Amino acid sequence: MNPEVKQPLTVKALTKYIKLKFDCDKNLQSILLKGEISNFKRHSRGHFYFTLKDDEAQINAVMFASAAKKVAFNPQDGMQIIVEGHITVYEAGGSYSLYVKEMNEDGVGNLYVAFNQLKERLSKDGLFDSKHKRTIPKFPEAIGVITSPTGAAIRDILSTIKRRFPQVKVYVYPALVQGEKAAPSIIARIQQANEMQLVDTLIVGRGGGSIEDLWAFNEEAVARAIFNSKIPIISAVGHETDFTIADFVADYRAPTPTGAAEIAVPSLPDVLNYFNQLNGRLNHNFSIQIVRKKQLLIQLQNHYILKNPQALFEQRLLRVNQLSDKLQFSLQDRLKFQGQRLMKVSHHLNQFNPRKRLEQDLQRIHFLSHRLNQTIYQSMTRVKNEYGVKLAKLEMLNPLAVIKKGYAVITNEEEKTIRNVEQLQVGQMVMGTLSDGVFTATVETIKKSE
Repeated sequence: MNPEVKQPLTVKALTKYIKLKFDCDKNLQSILLKGEISNFKRHSRGHFYFTLKDDEAQINAVMFASAAKKVAFNPQDGMQIIVEGHITVYEAGGSYSLYVKEMNEDGVGNLYVAFNQLKERLSKDGLFDSKHKRTIPKFPEAIGVITSPTGAAIRDILSTIKRRFPQVKVYVYPALVQGEKAAPSIIARIQQANEMQLVDTLIVGRGGGSIEDLWAFNEEAVARAIFNSKIPIISAVGHETDFTIADFVADYRAPTPTGAAEIAVPSLPDVLNYFNQLNGRLNHNFSIQIVRKKQLLIQLQNHYILKNPQALFEQRLLRVNQLSDKLQFSLQDRLKFQGQRLMKVSHHLNQFNPRKRLEQDLQRIHFLSHRLNQTIYQSMTRVKNEYGVKLAKLEMLNPLAVIKKGYAVITNEEEKTIRNVEQLQVGQMVMGTLSDGVFTATVETIKKSE
């Protein structure tokens, strides 16, 4: 076979190759197109199928239900629109199509382009990052509302807050929300609320309207004022299908002004239920602590020291004996050291011939020896006295010492100590413990001392 002869491709292979070219072209992955709707069809599942055309060309377009449900108007044949999407090849039909993800009427085309450009730029600057979002307080003491004081939005917000959580204070910061002066007015109110620090949460928004009416909330200066606010902000602009730059920057986006009020304050029944849950948990924890303390008390009552207190004194007495032995060994070592030193000094003195120097040294040796003996004697006497005092204290605390003096410990049949005559009955069998043994006796008479 001639290697220069080209091998034929399958239609499938060619189509896949063309589709790959389309998919790899960055210029075709996110494009804005404007044109006229033709052959519009709405599928039963919510998809849009139509042709987008101008005076010289046309392209097939499809918009799936997930994106189509966000369209705020009713598309119709002959309508001028602006769409955003990407181009790809439909392999089975061998044709390319526009897959639309956003659609707007052409009357706001320039604003829509500006909106997307600003959105992309602020997103790159990190203004939309979730790490910057502040938490909305669960139980606020005061709510601030930045909106028109005469619109429907403020009425909806105030009535919802009063119904759900009437205890909260509401501060209204009146602002223009439409027109050229709206953006500076909104910014000034946000800054004022942050300076006054009277509220825990801010609601910023207005009622529904066209994109031109809502445009103040798409201004970059407003977006940065929301981002720089130290107070958490809930954005409540327009209806649920309306999205503004303020919604992306705010700490929380509410679908409507009423929804913003529901997010800002809890429902009073929910609060009461929450406190009931806390009270239940508190009582449960108290019960657990009481059980644990009772168990600890039982453990202490059953401790061997309380069962046999003499063991405590035995340990102390053993410690005293150890210290006494240690002291005795220490004194013996010291005497041995001093004796060796004395021998060295005596040997050193014997090496000198002058008689006078020798006599002086001998006198000093006798003097030092006498002082050493006195010091050792005094130390021994002090240690013995301290030992005797400690031993006497221990002996005083020893319950057996009391018994040796002629006393006896009387117990009942349950081996419980009898401390007074009120614990005795005539005919009762008792047991007495003496220093050298025990005895049993029967109570014949009982006489209480006056």
